Amino acid sequence: MKAPTQKTPQVTSAGREITFGQAINEALAEEMRRDPTVFIIGEDVAEAGTPFKVLSGLVEEFGRGRVIDSPISEAGIAGLGVGAAMTGMRPVVDIMFGDFVTLTMDQMVNQAAKIHYMSGGKLKVPMVLRTTLGATRRSAAQHSQSLHAWLSHVPGLKVVVPSTPYDAKGLLKTAIRDDNPVVFFEDKMMYQLKGPVPESEYTIPFGVADIKRAGTDITIVATSSMVQVALRAAEVLSESGISAEVIDVRSTVPLDKQTIIESANKTGRAIVVDEGYERYGVTAEIASVIAEGAFYYLDAPVKRMGAMDVPVPFSPVLEDQTVPTPELNDWCFRLARQVPSLRGGTPGADRQIDAPDVVVQAYQRYSVSGLYCIDLERRLQRKVTDNDTLGGRRWDLKLLA
Repeated sequence: MKAPTQKTPQVTSAGREITFGQAINEALAEEMRRDPTVFIIGEDVAEAGTPFKVLSGLVEEFGRGRVIDSPISEAGIAGLGVGAAMTGMRPVVDIMFGDFVTLTMDQMVNQAAKIHYMSGGKLKVPMVLRTTLGATRRSAAQHSQSLHAWLSHVPGLKVVVPSTPYDAKGLLKTAIRDDNPVVFFEDKMMYQLKGPVPESEYTIPFGVADIKRAGTDITIVATSSMVQVALRAAEVLSESGISAEVIDVRSTVPLDKQTIIESANKTGRAIVVDEGYERYGVTAEIASVIAEGAFYYLDAPVKRMGAMDVPVPFSPVLEDQTVPTPELNDWCFRLARQVPSLRGGTPGADRQIDAPDVVVQAYQRYSVSGLYCIDLERRLQRKVTDNDTLGGRRWDLKLLA
């Protein structure tokens, strides 16, 4: 039986708000005080507190014996973590950038994920590998990837993708207490995001999605920072009378299929948003879950929005076009203002709009049934009409609602 879907607590006057980074720090500190077998190891985790300063203050409280600066060797760090976990410790292995999990694949995929099975249940690997994902930091192709789909493909690993400070703290505490290896992805652009986090003790179970916003017309399933993008999209849609439901999966393994399917059954339409590559990615897996589980309730094909299948550019103007940013998301949803609503539209209605190549490319990648990619008032500083000529491209929009 599936655990009940949890709701994120609302901010109250008596509550408090902390950042995503502070929530991670608190979770680690509380678990290290609770359990002396928990320790942290990684590059620049002690005095430096990581390049993102997320671990600042922990070495002063727990000492260099439990907050360990390692050499620059991701394979060695991960291997040490696996061995320590097998012999009774609960290591938290810090891999500075998610791109560098490629160097830990043998340790994570062939050792940590399989030891419990291959030992007949005699051994376990209660370790957490903390790392990052996310682009738009101008860090170029080797420091900007979102590779959580790689690890989600491997039986024996649990994969967590929190989207808020509340979720980050509760899920990380659960990860540290889990007797299985957990890969914990944090979007590096979210460390300053603030949100409500209670001071009292709490944990969040894996495999329980969170309905971040209830709706009736379309389901937007999102991961990590894309939840914030989805919530912004829902606000845009609400201006046109379209009610979007936003589902935060919180963990890709285990995946709460039931909540996703029930939402799609209710709304009849779904789009999956993830910052990883679309090709063979998280969006494909979740879209297939919806297509199979809600097939007879869908009014339109499930759509996917993920990163473009190219190395992440260093150039800001190029990088922002490769991943679903809030600005690009506006392109995808603001045209709902200019066409009939999802429920009130005329099937097969055509509309021609001229647009520059960058908008055409956005449309080609991110079109959603009944919703199309333009925020021309904002991006082009002018209002587009049916008779405008911009970039010499004639755009045929078919409203599929």
